Amino acid sequence: MTATGTIRLTTAQAIVRFLDNQFIDTGKGRERIFAGGFGIFGHGNVTCLGEALYAARATLPLYRGQNEQGMGFAAAAYAKAKLRRRFMFCTASAGPGTTNMVTSAALAHANRLPVLFLCGDTFQTRLPDPVLQQVEHFGNPALGVNDAFRSVSRYWDRIGHPQQIVTSLPAALAVMLDPADCGPAFIGLPQDVQGWAWNYPEAFFAPRVHRVRRPAPDPAEVADAARLLAQAQRPVIIAGGGVQYSGAVEELTRFAEAHDIPVVETIAGRANLTAEHPLNIGPIGTTGSDSANTIAGQADVVLAVGTRLQDFTTGSWTVFDASARLIGLNAARHDAGKHLSLPLVCDARTGLEALGTALDGYRAPEAWTDGAKKERAAWDAYVAENTRAGNGPNSYAQAIGAVNALCHPRDRVVAAAGGLPAEIAANWRTLSPGTVDVEFGFSCMGYEIAGGWGARIAQMEDEPEQDTIVFVGDGSYLLLNSDIYSAVLTGKKLILLVLDNGGFAVINKLQNNTGNTSFNNLIADTPTVTNPVEVDFAAHARAMGAEAVTVDTPAALAEAFTAARASDRTQVIVMKVDAYEGWTRQGHAWWEVGTPEVSDSPAVREAHAQQEAGRAKQRAGV
Repeated sequence: MTATGTIRLTTAQAIVRFLDNQFIDTGKGRERIFAGGFGIFGHGNVTCLGEALYAARATLPLYRGQNEQGMGFAAAAYAKAKLRRRFMFCTASAGPGTTNMVTSAALAHANRLPVLFLCGDTFQTRLPDPVLQQVEHFGNPALGVNDAFRSVSRYWDRIGHPQQIVTSLPAALAVMLDPADCGPAFIGLPQDVQGWAWNYPEAFFAPRVHRVRRPAPDPAEVADAARLLAQAQRPVIIAGGGVQYSGAVEELTRFAEAHDIPVVETIAGRANLTAEHPLNIGPIGTTGSDSANTIAGQADVVLAVGTRLQDFTTGSWTVFDASARLIGLNAARHDAGKHLSLPLVCDARTGLEALGTALDGYRAPEAWTDGAKKERAAWDAYVAENTRAGNGPNSYAQAIGAVNALCHPRDRVVAAAGGLPAEIAANWRTLSPGTVDVEFGFSCMGYEIAGGWGARIAQMEDEPEQDTIVFVGDGSYLLLNSDIYSAVLTGKKLILLVLDNGGFAVINKLQNNTGNTSFNNLIADTPTVTNPVEVDFAAHARAMGAEAVTVDTPAALAEAFTAARASDRTQVIVMKVDAYEGWTRQGHAWWEVGTPEVSDSPAVREAHAQQEAGRAKQRAGV
């Protein structure tokens, strides 16, 4: 201790002490905002930050990852599972350890997820420059690799003096807890500054309880939105991920039921309503359903709740009729006003409550809602056949159907890039709200297994008796699989479904659909492959401590999944699926991709003409 009211600590010690004293009221009691962190040490963070984290290991557990990018993915998945109320920090050394996390910061940014990145940096004094792993810019000595995080962080800072964290840390935390600006925060920590000491005010470390604010709607915006919706003959609600972050699932359900308005879901908003709810008309967009896209195309008023209206949701803005009016109910002003939407800037729950009161007595026309339900019934029939084992060659949909039929309603499903997000969005029948994590904001290969690990850490805190189920293709598995070992080491059981289609099959599908010849996506179509060895994924997983089995049919997969649920160890089930015929064929809205205007290939020219013809329905806007 020093003078009254202060305590002398290093910068690193002060950072850790501050994080350790931040709490949140989750509605279930007071919990630490930071549940811990993920860390790989190097010379840029082990000596000072590592020393401080060791002292706090009982309350801020540090999970040692195998890859820095995977740590960031795990932290993002943890935050999503916790509905952004609790989250993790990630720490890496200067140089490549830090740059490995740029991709995971981008994923967190695109998906509006809070992660705190505490990364080593070069020396503030510059006396030892150039240091190991330093990238030199001859005309700008202050520029370093950590500046790469500026475009993928909601908050960015580099600490040049111990005193600066007194303002920087609260500012970073405020961003991560803000429902409108939520996203990753980055703090660069020069190696010398980490060890420098300062007399910090003791008040800086006083325990503090935070709450996520609920911005109230402006009465005039509520009135405008209610006036427009009350005139609707064909209204529809788009439910996005923001509904879950707001804790507004029940309010959304009550609102839809009170006014008999059909609901469609975005990919991030999957699992807002169960599949059995009569007003759940299905997933919307490029990877959606015929049912949702049909009624969205007929709607005259669209209430978009908690969605950023990504191109996969809007079919690159072709799903809605040009005359349809949009209402954007969102905590973020930027999202609420997209494409000339009538903005309703507020928390999803409070906004729906206020709008419901203003709409008292309004119900959508019965014929409209009944028609939407019939569309959903037809889509359900298609999904039932599409997921039926034996309806064709092994497919993603068949594997999804087998797992869906056997899993517990509260099991959590995790998937990301490749063909699986589209197949899960279309074919998965939600058994319980908030149980699906399909990362399609950044569509990032490698998220699946690492994200499953982070989600499992969160699940073990709340529902340890349930399972975390990861769907992953062979391409993503080969890109980043080392967190199978992390899950084994930490006792966080995962069930992994590895569905092997021989390469990057969904991009091969896009390649073929645009008139191009298969090239460099499937292993079989890669000219530089001279020794096409098949990977034994089960043997590989067993080498990392998992139990693994290879199966040949969806029926065998179902049997293996049942056994996996009964085990307390990480399980890997491998099955080959067809790369060409096994895709969901219906439900797809138009999607804008760049195609060659000039080509020697007649197939490419024809595909370009078809792509341009689809543009006729594209909605103009901003």
